[in-house]
Amino acid sequence: MKKVNVLITAASRRVPLVRAFRNAVEKYGRGRVITTDMNPMSPALYFGHKHYMVPLATDKYYIPILESICDAENVNLVIPTIDDELPIFGRELARFERTGIDVAVSSERTSLICNDKYETYSFCRANGIKTPETSLANDVNFARLHYPVFVKPRFGRGSVNVFSVANESQLKLFLDYVPDALVQDHLPGTEFTVDVLCDFSSRPLSIVPRERLVIRAGVSDRGITRKHSEVMAFAREVTEKLEVIGPANIQCKWDGHDVSLIEVNPRFSGGIPLTIAAGADFPAWLVQLKAGIHIPQQLGKFQDGLAMMSFEESIFATESELKTRQLEKPRLLAKSRPAYVN
Repeated sequence: MKKVNVLITAASRRVPLVRAFRNAVEKYGRGRVITTDMNPMSPALYFGHKHYMVPLATDKYYIPILESICDAENVNLVIPTIDDELPIFGRELARFERTGIDVAVSSERTSLICNDKYETYSFCRANGIKTPETSLANDVNFARLHYPVFVKPRFGRGSVNVFSVANESQLKLFLDYVPDALVQDHLPGTEFTVDVLCDFSSRPLSIVPRERLVIRAGVSDRGITRKHSEVMAFAREVTEKLEVIGPANIQCKWDGHDVSLIEVNPRFSGGIPLTIAAGADFPAWLVQLKAGIHIPQQLGKFQDGLAMMSFEESIFATESELKTRQLEKPRLLAKSRPAYVN
């Protein structure tokens, strides 16, 4: 069985995800987990076997620096975790593949569609996927609206600057306040986040709907798994039309008759611990795939009705430990790559 070393970028607060990959590599990959972040006070950094400080994903040296880490740590599987870097990795897939590294990320095109809520709406309209009516701020037809409606940033995450508005005066206020605003119809019904995992050929391996009971900072704080056939079929259709690779989470609503798409995030969700606990161990399956183990489709194979109730944990470090850890930056190994300067 092939040794698998995993690099998890933008570790931040994703402690359960890092733990899950650590368990996976120790069980199946005989390897290690390397974490990166730009902030030494990101708690998940310290749950890997080793960690590095890196610049923002928009830095021109970001990809070369990660290549350097992969060289130094013999990484052969990369797990991007934040929206900003997904199109960057999608654009550089061939670059990593040339050195034997798989990146669990969808194509640049797919990531750009998902990162742009208006492009997601346009994609749905073009592909026959039910979704709420959505308008850019300059195109809002106030006469047709039925309140409440949502005002959202066209590019955003974590429910930041998302507001439910009750009338036209509120709407005009928030259209001025929210950057790159768009207006989306409110949909009744039960809200689901559906965790999806596809293999590196875009074959759906698992689809797990989670009913969202309590949301905190855009992340499901309490939820329960549901074997909801209509939601699962809908998520599979969206996944296949978007040609997802690796993980994604699909947010949708079921009104008792139809399922409608709210948004897609082609990465691991904050509620992934519930899906893993229900028996759909996405990190383990990705590690096994990289180790050369065939994973059959696991559609519908998870525990129904399993609830999650999240709570806070803390870790502690002295200032001197943080400063020492902050200096743990990689050297760029190839002569063709620029040196990273503190």
